[in-house]
Amino acid sequence: MKGCEVADVFRDGAARFEAQYGHMVSREQRQVQRAVVRCRTAALGGHVSRCDGCGHEKIQYNSCRNRHCPKCQALARRAWLARREAELLPIPYFHLVFTIPHELGPLALQNKRVVYGMLFRAAAETVTQLAAEPKHLGAQVGCLMVLHTWGQNLMHHPHIHAIVSGGGISPHSARWVSCKKSKKANKEFFIAVKVLSAVFRGKFIAHLKQAFTAGLLNFPGQLQSYASPAAFNSLLNNTVRQDWIVYAKRPFSSPLCMLKYLARYTHRVAISNQRLIDVEDGRVRFHYKDYADGQQTKVMSLSSEEFMRRFLMHTLPSGFVRIRYYGFLANRCRARQLERCSELLGVAAAEEDACQDQPKANDDAEPAPESRSCPACKSGVLTPVCTLLPDLPRSVRAPHFLRLPRPRLAYQDSS
Repeated sequence: MKGCEVADVFRDGAARFEAQYGHMVSREQRQVQRAVVRCRTAALGGHVSRCDGCGHEKIQYNSCRNRHCPKCQALARRAWLARREAELLPIPYFHLVFTIPHELGPLALQNKRVVYGMLFRAAAETVTQLAAEPKHLGAQVGCLMVLHTWGQNLMHHPHIHAIVSGGGISPHSARWVSCKKSKKANKEFFIAVKVLSAVFRGKFIAHLKQAFTAGLLNFPGQLQSYASPAAFNSLLNNTVRQDWIVYAKRPFSSPLCMLKYLARYTHRVAISNQRLIDVEDGRVRFHYKDYADGQQTKVMSLSSEEFMRRFLMHTLPSGFVRIRYYGFLANRCRARQLERCSELLGVAAAEEDACQDQPKANDDAEPAPESRSCPACKSGVLTPVCTLLPDLPRSVRAPHFLRLPRPRLAYQDSS
């Protein structure tokens, strides 16, 4: 099956996945599995649109609106990008990435809400506290952070992408403090990567110890061997002895380019439909970048049930917020602080930079929304004329947007 989607893989491997992993699937993962399969099908209902010119009719089914679905969230992503673009200041921005050693990956996978939350806290405290120290910057910076839990091969790889302002507001909001310039390159730099790594490691380990002492961590299955204080401390000691990876990504030509790069992953999980090649004989093939081999694009083949396991591994706990803001971008004071930043910088609004280095071809790009123009005559406009009721059994609870009062119309062929 060429031109396939994640939903096709889920349908192909559903029975085998249930037989092998059904006893380990959580409630949230069940919801994602159902939503992905039903998205834009008769199961969720839809509407019929008719061309006002030639009379051509087209059926358009409803989306599931699940934040893990690769076919949804395109409109939300564009709205988010527009809001963030309006908040940009005419200053340099830095793109930092915080990750944890692979030894702690299994613990994070079994304690997502706790460990992912402390990953945010440790990264945010590292950036804001170091920036506030006079020897580094001595100012309050603005920071946007996004959680990613996957790598190109869909395996578990939790890390935080952070966009940090190249400067900040001085104490008492008296003036704008710009980042220092390196003597060698004569370019702005934020804080030395080694300093960021050491502080982030210390803060994350401290939060992890507090969670263990408070009994907030679970140790199921093979993790049971780390449930004792001695074994847990031994695990942490092994991770402390190695350097933790905090690095600065290659700078973009403008802050807008950086936002557009990050927006490709803010409202999507694991993989897009554009990376899938085909599903045949119970196996799925997809493109991925091998970062260990010069970022070469390669093809990976997995069984459908293994693909489902890896995809559902990245399901977030219900209500967990994966995009967070800190410093002068914090939600409670963002509008007021951004206005003050503009005053200190002497600008009325953030300038819009042209994005010159955006790749021409992007296999992770979101598909364009369906056009309202008629595909038959090309000149007419499609207008909704009829509602299709969801084709769901009564035992299945429909999403909230389908429970609103609707005219009980049935589609009839006009011919």
